[in-house]
Formats: sequence, structure tokens, C-alpha cells
Amino acid sequence: MLNRRTLLTGAGAAALFAALPPGRAEALALAPLPPGAPDRRLFAPAEQRFAPYLVTLAPLVHDMDASGFFAGGWWRNPAAPYNARVQEHAYTLAWFLSQQRAWNPYWGDPALLAALDAALGHYLGLQHADGSFPEYARGEHGLAPTGFALGYLSKTLALLRPANVLPTRQAQLSAALRGAAGWLLNPANRSAWQSRLAFANQTMAGVAGAALTLRLDPDPALQQQLTDAFARMAQTGQSPAGFFYEESGPDLNYNFEVMLPEMADAWRQSGDPHMVQMAARYTDWLGYNLLREPDGSGWLTNIASSSRTSSRSYDDTRPDPERTALNNQFVPEVPALAAFLSAREDLAAARAAWAADPTPVPVLAKQDTSPRILTHAIYGERYPLRAGKDAAIDGLPYLRSNRFEEIRSDNGQEFFFIRRPNLYLGGYFGTRRATTLTRTGLSFLWHPVAGTIIQSLNNNNHACWATVFPGQRPDANGPMPVEFLGGNPYRLRFHTPDSSVVTDVRITGGQIRRSVQAVSAATEQIPIVVHPTDQVTFTDGTAAPYGGSVTATADGLELRRGGGVVRFSWGTRRPATFGVTSVSYLRDGKRRLHVLRVPHEGAIEVTITSHF
Repeated sequence: MLNRRTLLTGAGAAALFAALPPGRAEALALAPLPPGAPDRRLFAPAEQRFAPYLVTLAPLVHDMDASGFFAGGWWRNPAAPYNARVQEHAYTLAWFLSQQRAWNPYWGDPALLAALDAALGHYLGLQHADGSFPEYARGEHGLAPTGFALGYLSKTLALLRPANVLPTRQAQLSAALRGAAGWLLNPANRSAWQSRLAFANQTMAGVAGAALTLRLDPDPALQQQLTDAFARMAQTGQSPAGFFYEESGPDLNYNFEVMLPEMADAWRQSGDPHMVQMAARYTDWLGYNLLREPDGSGWLTNIASSSRTSSRSYDDTRPDPERTALNNQFVPEVPALAAFLSAREDLAAARAAWAADPTPVPVLAKQDTSPRILTHAIYGERYPLRAGKDAAIDGLPYLRSNRFEEIRSDNGQEFFFIRRPNLYLGGYFGTRRATTLTRTGLSFLWHPVAGTIIQSLNNNNHACWATVFPGQRPDANGPMPVEFLGGNPYRLRFHTPDSSVVTDVRITGGQIRRSVQAVSAATEQIPIVVHPTDQVTFTDGTAAPYGGSVTATADGLELRRGGGVVRFSWGTRRPATFGVTSVSYLRDGKRRLHVLRVPHEGAIEVTITSHF
């Protein structure tokens, strides 16, 4: 009978496969963990991320079909046999098969080896002759499936070679990776390369995977193409404003949680200096767009301009599994990035608490099993010490200074940030917007004591800062040309393309005055972040309950927080509503988004004044 040590040899693997039944359907069942396993205390702190994947491994393999397709819907959609992205969990299988740990009973497991072999067979069978892979249709030659295949298959090969298993698959992997790298690194490939990248994270994933591929199997011609690709990424993947292109605009999730980690991976594989330069420029962009909560709990985000997804907040300390973890690789070279990562001491405390937790490690939910989480353990950790993080936070533009105007432009888009004593205000304007998910106009209001007061959402007509016509048609759901007029008070004017709404804004040290002219009756809509300890009251005395909804006839609303007050005034008594949404923030979920709505006949002036 084979034991684990004999299994992890070429001869042992060959003997196993000779003994497998036709179709190997039986071999794709993996024994579940014994009751009470795993013991949380056995995990090294930096490897706690593997625990939820360990308990999910048997259900994942159980759902595979005999062909090796991950049929259970554990990862990407569509969960269809032609979708190469579904097969990325081949890396997950390879990791547990090849890595000996006291807590890993699947090291060298014959059933897991058979499942991995089948998974790789299905995965590699999807590759086209030109090296590309499909995602949404069998005949598609897709950037995302090819880019991420380069990453996961190269990392899988890097695990299999030292383990000395599946020699035939290793040879197939090597050939497949060369083909995929040739397809992706070709500068004439318009699927991967445009003058302004359509999906920078997908191209970057392929470049990172190609870097490891060429370390495993050097190729001088492809190496030169890789070197050129790094330089091209810097030219075409990053906006002069600082963000990375996702459908020509910023997207916080894809930029911070996918692109930047892929850059860290590529940099650790290649040492290419473009990656550090791009990380530094993006960190500068984050410094204007992540809003620090004064109590230290985390960050709310300037999300209105995000083109694809909606990451509305980040906790200050983010234990594993955590999608931004690999960004810590850049910290020694880009110290300012430390502001947005977990401090080493705080993460250690969170991990100690996890290890002491007596409850069983839960199985992951389907669609919440990214294999990228496991790849973040490859390079060790470079999290900042708390002192370094605190210094980086102190260096944020809106904390370092209480007076500036910053305007960044790109491709018809205008990103506006203004700091004055007692407020920090942002906006997203322009003659075009990246996608229909973005919302234009004023996008956030932050106060140094109160924190985030207003957050305008993207992809949401009911919770964006806007003038709304009947039928819930906000002016923010479209392009918004803008004039930056300057002066003291600072003025800007923006309008819909047909001027059906024209908004004039004046900004002083503690006040925003927003004057609106609309062609017909409309409603002013302001999304306000409310804490459970806040007191919110209309000027007629009507209390607005946290987590509830209320209507009052009043000329203003007061929000009291932390010994200060923010007053919203609109001059004339009107029937106004204040209602809770389903949006909450940070791990504790206590901050809730509520929306103030004030109807008017087509003209209104709203002032927002803070007194702290």
C-alpha cells in the first residue's frame, strides 16, 4: 500500500495511476477531516489563511466530476465546463497535496493526487492552439482566463516540480505556459494590449504569471517581451491621475484588491522597477480617496467614481483571508502604503484571538473561495509596524494639510478634492464617465473630528448625492461638465449635458453652500453616514431614529456627533424624509447609510455647516 512518502515520487505516482479504475470517478472523492479538525493552534500565524480552505477541500473535490471539472460552483461564474477560470482551484489542490504541515492530512493523499491530475487535464484541455483560454464561451480567446491561468498554472508547476509528482502533467504545463505567455506578451495582441488598457488587472495578472513562467523555464525571446511588457504596463495601465484603468476609469476593488497584489507578485518574481513606481503613484491616489475614520476603526471610500464594483469601506485591521494582503510586499519601498494595511502588532493580536477561538473553522461559502488568497503566502510578510503605519497616516494629504485644491484629469474625467478647515470634499465630474455604474457630482464629505459624513454611492440611483427628477432620475447618473471657478469662497459649477440641472457650489472653512436650478420640480438627495450614537433631529423637533425612517416638515436637519453638530439647512419649511438603507460599514456594521430627501419646485439652496 502506498504511503505519503512513496506517493511523492514519480514511481509512486505512476503506480497510483496504474491502479485507478476507468474514469476515476471514485478517486475524486476526498476523505473529510476527522471530527474536531483542524486544531487552530497548529497553524503558524501567517498560514491561518489556509484553515478555511482546508475544511473546504473535501467538499470542493467531492463536487468535481470525473472529467476533472470543478462542477460545484465553488469559484467563478458561469460554472460551465468551458470556463477556464473555474479550474483555477487546481492550484488549491496542488498546494495541499505538496505541502507538509502538522495540520494538513492531505499531504501526499492519493485521492487528492488523482483529483489534481483530473483537474489539470480538464484545465489544459481548454487551451486554444494560440495559447489562450476561454471563459464565457468555448470558442472565446479571453484575456482574463489566460492572464489568470498564467498565474495559477505557473504556481502549480512550481509546486509539482519539487514534489516530483505528475511528470507528464508537468511537461504539459510547461508547454501550455509557454503558449499562454507567447499569446499574452505579444504587443500586437489587442485583446491584452490597448493604448489605454481596458482591464489593467487582467493584463497584469498575465504579466505576473509570465514572470514566474520564465523563471521556471527561461526563454530569451519571451524574456525580452516580458521586459517590454513591464514598461508598457506603466505607459498604458495607469492613469496620469494615479489609478489603474478598469474600463477607462478607477475601480477601488480591482485596483486595490487585484491589480496591486498582482503587481506585488510580478515584482517579487522579476524585480522590475516599474512595479514599485506604479505602486507609489497609486498610493498617492489612495491618499485622496480613502477616508480615515477618526476613531481608528477603518476607512470609508470615495466610491462614486468606481467603474465596476462597490467596496465602500475597509477595516483598519484585516485578518486572513484578506484580498489586499500581498500589497504588504511594497511597504519597504513605498512606506506611504503602510497607512492602508494592517499593522503588524494589530494583525498579531487578531491572529492570536483566532487561534484561541474554540469554535470549529467554518467551511467557506460557494463563490467565496478565491485561490488568490493562498498565493499571498508565497513571499513571506512585510506588514508595517504600527509606528510606521501611524506615520504614513499622518502623511495623508487631508491630514497633513487643512487647505488645498487638487484636480486630476484623464480622458474627459475630472477628479476634484478640496480641503478646508473643518471639511474635506470630493467630486467626480467631466464630459464623460468610465461606465454607467459611476455617479457624478459631489461624492463625499469628511470632517477631521466627525469622519465621513456623506458618501455618495455608485451603481445606485437611490443613494447618490444628486438632484433627482420624478421617476428616480438623478442628475448624477450621467456625464457632468464642470467649471472650477476658484476664489474665496472657492466656487465650482457643474451641470447636466442639457443643463436641465445646474448646480453652483461655494466652499468656505466650515460650510458648503449648494445652489440648484432645475427645469422642473425635483428632490435633493443626500446620503448620510449615521453612527448609532448620533442624534439626528429635524428643526421642527422631529427625531430621526437610527435605523429607521421619518418624515417632517422643516427647514433643516441637525446631526450631532462627538460633541459637535453638522447642520443641513434649506431655508424654507418643506416636507422632508430621512430613511435608512441596507448599507452598513466596517466589520461591526454599526455605521449605517441613511438618505435625506428634500423635494422642491426646481430651485433650492442647501447649506451644510459643521460646528466642532
